[in-house]
Amino acid sequence: MERENGTIEERLVVDDATTCFPGKMGAPLFGWPWGNMGIYKYLLYGPLVVKLMYSRIWEENQRDNWCIHVLLICALRGLVYQLWSSYSNMLFLNGNRRVSQLGLDFRQIDREWDWDNFLILQASVASLACLGFPSLAFLPLWNTRGIIFCLLFHVGLLEPLYYWAHRLLHSRLLFTRYHWLHHSSKVTHPFTAGNATFLEHLILCLIVAMPIVGTVLVGLGSISMIYSYLLIFDFLRCMGHCNVEIIPHHLFETFPLLRYFIYTPTYHSLHHTDMDSNFCLFMPLYDAIGKTLHHRSWDIHKEICIIAGKNRRAPDFVFLAHIVDVMQSMHVVFVFRSFSSVPFRIMPFLFPMWPFTLLVLLVMWAKSNTFLCNFYNLRGRLHETWVVPRAGFMYFLPFARDGINNKIEEAILRADRLGVKVLSLAALNKNESLNGGGKLFIDKHPDLKVRVVHGNTLTAAVILNEIPQDAEEVFLAGSTSKLGRAIALYLARRRVRVLMLTQSMERFTSIQKEAPQDCQQFLVQVTKYQAAKHCKTWIIGKWTTPREQYWAPPGTHFHQFVVPPIIPWRRDCTYGKLAAMKLPVDVEGLGSCEYQLERGVVHACHAGGVVHLLEGWGHHEVGAIDVDQIDVVWRAAMKHGLKPA
Repeated sequence: MERENGTIEERLVVDDATTCFPGKMGAPLFGWPWGNMGIYKYLLYGPLVVKLMYSRIWEENQRDNWCIHVLLICALRGLVYQLWSSYSNMLFLNGNRRVSQLGLDFRQIDREWDWDNFLILQASVASLACLGFPSLAFLPLWNTRGIIFCLLFHVGLLEPLYYWAHRLLHSRLLFTRYHWLHHSSKVTHPFTAGNATFLEHLILCLIVAMPIVGTVLVGLGSISMIYSYLLIFDFLRCMGHCNVEIIPHHLFETFPLLRYFIYTPTYHSLHHTDMDSNFCLFMPLYDAIGKTLHHRSWDIHKEICIIAGKNRRAPDFVFLAHIVDVMQSMHVVFVFRSFSSVPFRIMPFLFPMWPFTLLVLLVMWAKSNTFLCNFYNLRGRLHETWVVPRAGFMYFLPFARDGINNKIEEAILRADRLGVKVLSLAALNKNESLNGGGKLFIDKHPDLKVRVVHGNTLTAAVILNEIPQDAEEVFLAGSTSKLGRAIALYLARRRVRVLMLTQSMERFTSIQKEAPQDCQQFLVQVTKYQAAKHCKTWIIGKWTTPREQYWAPPGTHFHQFVVPPIIPWRRDCTYGKLAAMKLPVDVEGLGSCEYQLERGVVHACHAGGVVHLLEGWGHHEVGAIDVDQIDVVWRAAMKHGLKPA
């Protein structure tokens, strides 16, 4: 498809050079009065809550019912934005219909963090209006003529006023001082609609109020009119910014005039790429009248709708993850975007949602397939995270294992069909007792083109490079596991004495025999934690209770590769996080955190797959870890710009 010379994707992608505008942040009314309050800004709703409670308890006639309407409207409007945000980020539903294929990065998410400031502003304005005009509290519930009048006011008054105000904001004077902030978002998102300066939202507040005020002044106002107008207004604003084309082009072909009365996400995305066109609020009619309608608006809309029916671009790399637990399952971009953009921690607002989330997980267990959760780009390659719809506790249910392996196998075969180059298995998806670290699938499908990687070689390398070079002795729990074996053998080669906690003499002897003859003496079997009471370097690969941690001497550092991580019980000791690496600085479109890790950091098994792809290695990495490859993989990771987290 040509551009006037380029692809649709090129047309609809905004370059960093065009989004990082040299705008000014110190202009009058640029910032919000409560901009420095953080989460405490929601206390500004407090007076409404107090007044409502006072009216309910002490006033017989309850004159202040308007308070509950203001609060309820704000809550419903916030819900509209949240639902659109969730839909916009459900890549497994709409990945083929995305207007721009770029991902939302942390910078955009941070800029749009306070997208809901306008709700506080409009709640304040509405409260002042209700206090100044008490008759507003006695509006009827319904008035059909009023709804019609409100619609006419919108079409004949608000739409042209917004159009010309928007064009004015694109003048050089106002754009560089105010409107650049809204256009700083590379990819439109429902929250982008609320991302603007205080002055712009003041103007928008006054314009939006006109149809409501006009209808009330002619005596046709009603409560249902106010609710429906504001909620439909927000619905359409979110739709235009959602970056997912939901309006079929056949509708405009059947009813050609309709295209002038309702815009589309593609239409508004063009405004964010070609800022001299498509200024309208919801009705392209005014762009046509003002001669600012992008001449390719309908063609591009049709092209995107046609492409939506075809296969999307295949990823180069897939990280096959799983759900950790019920709480963590809400740490995904399509539930709460802002929450998923920071490291996971249990928050109070999650608890009321726990029962419903558990129910969803159980339904997913019965019905759901592996799904696309998020993506990013690195050096021209598409990296995706797919999620097996199983929570951590399910992996330890004997009757669930075959079903889990079937899901993993289906994902591997699907990746193979799509042309994925590397698929990396997350923690429990490569459990030794489940599938032998992925070996089960390679043995069953020897002709796979996709390279299956458990990433444990880099995981071992990360842990080993954390251990001080002058260490003479370490204590290793989980010593006969895949990772434990590799760590023990590597350290023995370094002449480090390894206290291997295991009850099995047979498994210990098997590992010891793998070490060079002159290094075998450095591997020592122990059967109790007490044996490490003088060792200050503990490597934990199995769950360790607080009582067992008690045997570590003060000042001990706990390195760990156990999932989930052990409870940091000892205050006189330090605890390392799970092995992880920071992705290269040129990663693009990354906007969510991987479990408890910091931004831009991924688990070492994920990073191991990335290195496998960047190096172009043609072998599978499954089963036992090749100790000789630990340094090779580590050097490759350093070469490609990955760094220890």
